[in-house]
This record gives sequence, structure tokens and C-alpha cells, in this order.
Amino acid sequence: GSPRAGLMAYQEEEIMQKLVNTHWDVLVVGGGLTGVAAAVAARRQGLEVLLLEKAGFLGGAPGTMLINPFMPYSTTVDGQKFPLSRGFFAELQGLLKEVGGYHGPGREDIHEEYLKLALDRLVVREGVQVLFHATLCGVEKNGDTIIALHAATKAGVLVFTARTYIDCTGDADLAVMAGCPHQLGREDGLCQPMTLCFRIGNVDIPTFQKNRQLMQDKYKQFQAEGKITNPRENVLVFNTLVDGMLHFNTTRVIKHNPVDPLDVTRAEMIAREQMFEMYHFLKEHVPGFENSQLIYSAGEIGVRESRKIVGEYVLTQEDLVACTKFPDKIAAGNYDIDIHNPAGSGTSHYYFAPGTWYTIPYRSLLPLEADNLLVAGRCISATHEAQASIRILPIVATLGQAAGVAAAVAHHAGVAPREADVAEIQRILTEQGAFIG
Repeated sequence: GSPRAGLMAYQEEEIMQKLVNTHWDVLVVGGGLTGVAAAVAARRQGLEVLLLEKAGFLGGAPGTMLINPFMPYSTTVDGQKFPLSRGFFAELQGLLKEVGGYHGPGREDIHEEYLKLALDRLVVREGVQVLFHATLCGVEKNGDTIIALHAATKAGVLVFTARTYIDCTGDADLAVMAGCPHQLGREDGLCQPMTLCFRIGNVDIPTFQKNRQLMQDKYKQFQAEGKITNPRENVLVFNTLVDGMLHFNTTRVIKHNPVDPLDVTRAEMIAREQMFEMYHFLKEHVPGFENSQLIYSAGEIGVRESRKIVGEYVLTQEDLVACTKFPDKIAAGNYDIDIHNPAGSGTSHYYFAPGTWYTIPYRSLLPLEADNLLVAGRCISATHEAQASIRILPIVATLGQAAGVAAAVAHHAGVAPREADVAEIQRILTEQGAFIG
């Protein structure tokens, strides 16, 4: 090889050694919206931050699972739109708009390729160190203190150390590997169904829009006749930012465990069969799809719910319905309690009245039996029902920001996250434009 190639290889090895040898202030696992929010928030408070991500890009579910669009994150106050997810999430909306990947607020579909680019630029600008293709595979603990993480990479299994760790994996992988108490799904262990999202292009959209009801009627008819195997009760479809292309969030795989690799393998195959079944149904029976083409499906099946930690406080449906304002609140929301039946057909909803919202307590980010760990995202300490509302992208982004700020407040005070000054966390979040309720 050339001398230049040899020099570059040496420099890369030196950088890798620095990543492994540095004792980071904060180590974030999972580079979805939650993880990026946590990493950037901690970095902005002056900490040295490493972010590990198993994929080759940031953004998480929109890129890996095609989760789209942003679900409702606002209410109305005095007749005016009142966003509940702000702070980092509002900043993200602005960054996406700048690069052309978002036309909202109002039109909430996002272009995930632009999202990847916007987040790359953000973490580089802020000085967050990122390592892609790094999959968490082990945790070392001394008593209740995490002392190291192991990540599988192309360079082998690497060991990283930090003062504080933040689990933004969505599945509570870090917390579970650290031996923290957790729950899978609802009380019987069943989780909300998994869904493989996909895109169909070259659709005559105006013709399709006129025949939406026909599509739903025919779907139910074909399902009753045994020609549709998908247990979902209707066809769930969204617009996209690409002309002539529609986004489908409509496959449904029930009674499979999202954190069992064999179950997930089976679920991916079942969902792919449902996708082709749906595509042929649309192309052959719904006006507007005559010349359509199946473009692509998500890189991995979408997971609504899996593990949730058991933390200092378990958020419940009763808390949400009562619109509880916790003294240690760090985020707010009012997305409906949206439960896709874990056992079959049907989707239940509880909608919040206009002008109302619940809050999420800081204690729900604090797992038991790990004193230097914070957990953010859809796997915080919550019941099956409460998680059905807090799991959406806008809300988990705000939880990530809160976790990053909390890690910094604890670090600067020289205390564990559970001893951090909540009033100071709330002050910084509010100063950063977050709405905490």
C-alpha cells in the first residue's frame, strides 16, 4: 500500500485507541432521536460524550423501521395550537426543515434520508463522538455501579468506560444486561404487535383518495373471506414527501416477543408475506394502484413495545388520565393511549380533552439496581397502558433531552443521577425551550 494509506490506517487505529482508552463523562447507547437528544444535551453542558449506535446512521426508528410521521404532540389552549414536545424536538424540526426533509409543523411526515444528514451535521457541530456499527453485547458491574460496556464491532469486541451511562436502546438492552428489574409487555407478557412498514410508489394519489373507503370495505370483505391473513382491522396508510408514494404501517404480527431473536426472525418473515399480500390486494382491487410498484420495506420490523424498566416510579394509565403534574416532571404529553391489540384484531384509544396534558416524572428514568444509569425512550418505567402514549417520537426525544441534562447536573454536582437536583434539571430544560408541564 501507499505511504498515505499506511498513515491513514495508523491515524484510524490511534483514534480507535483514544475512544477505548478515554473514560467518558457520559456514554449513550442508541443513536435514535432519544439518544441524539441525550448526547447533545449532555455535551452542551460541557461533558465529554460518546454515542454508540448499532446502525450506520443516526435517527433510529425512522431510518431502521420507517416509523413515520411524527404523531400528534400538541393540544389547543385558548384556541391556539400549543406544542407539548419542544426543546430538542423543536430544534430537530427546524434542522429537518432547513435540509428539506420536513414541511411542518402541520404536515408531520418526514424524509428519513434528510433526517440522517441533519443529525450527522448536528453531532459533528456539537462535538459528540459517535461510533456506528457498535452493538452492545455486555456490561460489567461492581455492586450497583456499571464500570464498563462491551460493544461488538468490525474491530472485535471493544470495551468502553464512563462515569454515567444512558440507555436509549428502546428495548432497555443496557439496563437488562446490567441486571436491572424490568417487565416485558403487559402483565401476561404479550407486547403490542410488531409492524413492518413499507412504501408503494407510482400511485395515482387523487384516484386513490377518492377510493379510500372502497379500499377499507374490500379489505374487510377479503379478510372475512379468508383471502387476507393480516389480523389488523383496517389499512393504515400515510402520505409521504415523495410524489406518488404512500407509506404503509399496516402489517401486524401478534404474539411474538420483540427481544427474542428467533421470534423476531419469524416475525420478519410473516410480515413480509403480509406486505406482498397487501400490495397485490391494492394493485388488483383498488383504483389508483393499477400501475403502482412496491418500492421498499424497512430494514427491520417496527417494535411498539418490548421491555420497560422498573424504576423509582412506575408511570400508570391512571396518572395519565388524571393529567398528573408530578413535582419532578421533566416532560409532558397528551398523545392518546393507543393500544394495538397484542392478541389479534382491534386498536383501542383513550383521547385526552383539548387543553389537557400529563407529565412524566424524572423518577421514571431511574432504574433500580444501577446507580450510574439513566434510561430514556419508550423503555422507561411505565405500565403497558402508559407506555402506549409516551412511546411516540416527539415524546421520546424530550425524554432523551431530560436524561442528558440530568446526567450533566449530576456530574457537575459530583452525585449519582438519582441524587441530582431536580429543580436544576427543570431550570435548564426550561431555559433550553423545553415544556415540562
